[in-house]
Amino acid sequence: MRRPRGEPGSRAPRPTEGATCAGPGESWSPAPNSMLRVLLSAQASSARLSGLLLLPPVQPCCLGPNKWGDHRPPGGGPHAGPVQGLQRLLEQPPPVEQATLQDLSQLIIRNCPSFDIHTIHVCLHLAALLGFPSDGPLMCALEQERRFRLPPKPPPPLPPILRGGQRLEAALSCPCFQRRPQQHLIRSLAEARPEELTPHVMVLLAQHLARHRLREPQLLEAIAHFLVVQEAQLNSKVVQKLVLPFGRLNYVPLEQQFMPCLERILAREAGVAPLATVNILMSLCQLRCLPFRALHFVFSPGFINHVSGTPHALIVRRYLSLLDTAVELELPGYRGARLPRRQQVPIFPQPLITDRARCKYSHKDIVAEGLRQLLGEEKYRQDLTVPPGYSTDFLLCVSSCGSVLPVRAQDPFLPYPPRSCPRATRDPAQRVVLMLRERWHFCRDGRVLLGSRALRERHLGLMGYQLLPLPFEELESQRGLPQLKSYLRQKLQALGLHWGPEGG
Repeated sequence: MRRPRGEPGSRAPRPTEGATCAGPGESWSPAPNSMLRVLLSAQASSARLSGLLLLPPVQPCCLGPNKWGDHRPPGGGPHAGPVQGLQRLLEQPPPVEQATLQDLSQLIIRNCPSFDIHTIHVCLHLAALLGFPSDGPLMCALEQERRFRLPPKPPPPLPPILRGGQRLEAALSCPCFQRRPQQHLIRSLAEARPEELTPHVMVLLAQHLARHRLREPQLLEAIAHFLVVQEAQLNSKVVQKLVLPFGRLNYVPLEQQFMPCLERILAREAGVAPLATVNILMSLCQLRCLPFRALHFVFSPGFINHVSGTPHALIVRRYLSLLDTAVELELPGYRGARLPRRQQVPIFPQPLITDRARCKYSHKDIVAEGLRQLLGEEKYRQDLTVPPGYSTDFLLCVSSCGSVLPVRAQDPFLPYPPRSCPRATRDPAQRVVLMLRERWHFCRDGRVLLGSRALRERHLGLMGYQLLPLPFEELESQRGLPQLKSYLRQKLQALGLHWGPEGG
């Protein structure tokens, strides 16, 4: 006696005529045991196979909505035979032999040009379930028909023909244009006509070189020449952006009219845009090319009073303080106005942005540990800011005979300004500053210090500090703390320093 459908212990009902109903949005797939029966292979006549594949089913089959958005009516439509024939083949009790599968393949290949797109997709799916190889004739024929039925894609629009200046602007405006761009930029620049090199294009080029630390002489010379040629059309806000890479990359152009041109622009525009004016002077300060006339103007009471009420007052005062330091240390012949003492502020009250962003890549921690084990904590100071506001990585106090002294027992600062406050004879101690030269402190070529780093080292040396640079190439070659300690010992002893009961 047959059990009622759904009663516990009863077998799942077999699909009528081998058809399986899929719910809305579902795709049909056979049960694993039916696939196994097919793959075991046995007898089935070609005539029966043709009937399974091509004749409409006796009972209606519901495939349900599919991902192509069409609904098959009851009965399957004019092309339902191949789909339901494959379904029956998967679900029939007798296994099918390999020869039958080959006959099925040939039958579908011959008839697939008459199938609709839905039938093509379902045949692809079922053929894969039957184990037909993806690179075999059946799958290739079905896939070819599928591609043929797809609506043709519109051809991509032809890229506009870009000239040198337009190509240069397009490249510089692309955010991912960072890998080895120099030769492409040089070629685009060489192909550009003079009228295509607009201030906007040249500003993009200058910003790109500064941002990526690309000290490319040919491109920098092109910017300098453009500035000289277009002097009358450029205001100080554009000029500050064009001059930025020269100071940052520590590059003095060969263009002979570069400095005279900037002096004329500063004389014409200094009172119009105060922040742009001091930005230009900052770049020139890094190049050791400060024009006296512009310094007279920015240190004048009128200019200082004017900028004090602007939103940029603090940063302008910081730049003016650095310019005043440069005048003190580098321009002994200057006799003009100076920044009043009450207006001076620390130049760099905190580490630079790049150092903060890359602190996890810095060698500072391991060098600090090496000095601690080598000298002891009391004989060095880390991250000390010395007047007028320059940070030092590590500072040592050394006696006249070369002995490293406890820093806390000494005044670590040398007097500033050095000209007006000469060192007292009772304090003969020397100050040694260990300067980390990390990879990002250099231009991309790794040989020339960035302008801001070179300026700091130059000013610390002029203030009387003895500098001991620690280049990144040497630090990266040390393998482990013991080797680093040996490296630091050799560096310090080369300066004639000694420490500890046995001199280190």
